[in-house]
Amino acid sequence: MNGDKKAMCISILQMNPSHTSRSRWTSGLLGVALATAVLSSGCGGKGDVAEASPTVTVQVGAAENQTIERKVTAEATLYPLEQSAIVPKNSAPVKKFYVEKGSKVHAGQLLAELENSDLLAQKQENEGAYTQAEAGYEQAVQKAKQDLTLSKETLDAAQKLYNARQDLYKQGAVSAKDVDDANVALIQARNQYDLAAKQLDLKVAEGQLTAAKAKTAEVDVGINYSKIVSPIDGVVTDRPVYPGEMASNSGPIITVMNLSQIVARAHIDQQEAAQLKVGDAATISVPGQPGALKGKVSLVSPALDPSSTTVEVWVQSLNPGERMKPGSNVQVQIVAQAVPHAIVIPAEALLTGSDGSTSVIILDTDNKPHKKKVKVGIRDAGDVQVTEGLQGGERVVTVGAFALSQEDDPILAKTNIQVAAPPNIPEEDEDQ
Repeated sequence: MNGDKKAMCISILQMNPSHTSRSRWTSGLLGVALATAVLSSGCGGKGDVAEASPTVTVQVGAAENQTIERKVTAEATLYPLEQSAIVPKNSAPVKKFYVEKGSKVHAGQLLAELENSDLLAQKQENEGAYTQAEAGYEQAVQKAKQDLTLSKETLDAAQKLYNARQDLYKQGAVSAKDVDDANVALIQARNQYDLAAKQLDLKVAEGQLTAAKAKTAEVDVGINYSKIVSPIDGVVTDRPVYPGEMASNSGPIITVMNLSQIVARAHIDQQEAAQLKVGDAATISVPGQPGALKGKVSLVSPALDPSSTTVEVWVQSLNPGERMKPGSNVQVQIVAQAVPHAIVIPAEALLTGSDGSTSVIILDTDNKPHKKKVKVGIRDAGDVQVTEGLQGGERVVTVGAFALSQEDDPILAKTNIQVAAPPNIPEEDEDQ
């Protein structure tokens, strides 16, 4: 044995495998394979022996025919399906609350009452004014009818007198002055009738009645505003004011949220958002918590957010037990595309060259390795779609593929492959 080979043998035999860990498992397998090849070629001490084929232990996966999905994942914030922050129309002290924070409520339910004694007194005063205006209106109606009838009778009488005077004047029985007096009386009667027909007094009374009615209705509206009711079904999530405190019309006194469904609002890159549409299947999950809610995309904003140049996307889902809380930070995963009957391999089997080309190491029926160029499509977590170059059922090398890809074709053709099961090595402490 020459000196160089002897030194190599000593170096290999001095390797200490006791410090290998999960992160060095692959390199350990290849190192053992290399040691075996070198030892068999000359470390035995019996002189030159025909060079043996190297043996490499690898792990493999299968190219499977299955559905693969292109998914878009993003961080999002939860919002309730509906929310109503109820602001009173009137500023007044709170008389009574009928619900507590956390109470379930339904649309139209009375939640609170504000002090309204001043409005009730004003209502009573306005009702009296309305009754008075109504009576005045009825009197005006009767008077208008009487005035119209009287003025009509006076007009008819004046017309008859004038006609008679004209006939007598033609016969020479009366003077022209008598005809003129009759004409003046007729004109006055006609003017009186026209005035009565306009019913001005009645219109004045009618206006007074309408005004009194409006004031009464206005007070009724104010009294109704003092009763705070829920516009939606939901749960009371905030009640910052206590009974007796002044409720201002500048801020809410009760907030109600509909938590039966939740909406996750995410801001997604333009290119990824372009792949999404309303109705796409999605999930909502809280990082670190088990279980995800199934939902659908309910909105893809048609405009960009000017501050972030992203697209706002909403995912809506049922919220069983109301376990998801508005304001929480969640993760949404949206299925942008699903390809059935795709050829799918483990992502760790895919090799990418410096020129961007992709390939895999496959094993034939004799466990001989071969390099094969492939084209890929969708990538989903630990899986990759192969669009060209593989068929379903072919075996691809996962652990050890990169090392094999570095060998020249003649050496690769001589390499013996031993397929190993995935390791089950317990996690080591960082201190070890």
